[in-house]
Amino acid sequence: MTQIEFLTILQTALSLILKLAGPVLFVSMAVGLMISIFQSVTQIQEATLTFVPKILAGIITIMFTAPWMIDMYISAVNEMFANLVIMSQ
Repeated sequence: MTQIEFLTILQTALSLILKLAGPVLFVSMAVGLMISIFQSVTQIQEATLTFVPKILAGIITIMFTAPWMIDMYISAVNEMFANLVIMSQ
C-alpha cells in the first residue's frame, strides 16, 4: 500500500464520519442554541435544562436519517472491500 492509497482511505473514512455525524450534531447544536436563547429571554439559568431536548432531538434525527446513514455506510464498506482486493495485488 502506497502513501497515496493510505491517504485516500483516510480521506474517505473522515468524510464518511463527517457525513454520518453531521446531521445529528447540527440538529443538537440548533436545539441547544434555541434553548439557550429561550433561557436568556426568560432568565432561567438552569444548566441541566438543555440535556433532554438535545437527546430527544438527536434520537429523532437518527430515526429519520437512519436509512440514509445505513446505505451510505454499506456503500463505503463495499467500496473499501473492493479496493482491498485491488490494493493487495
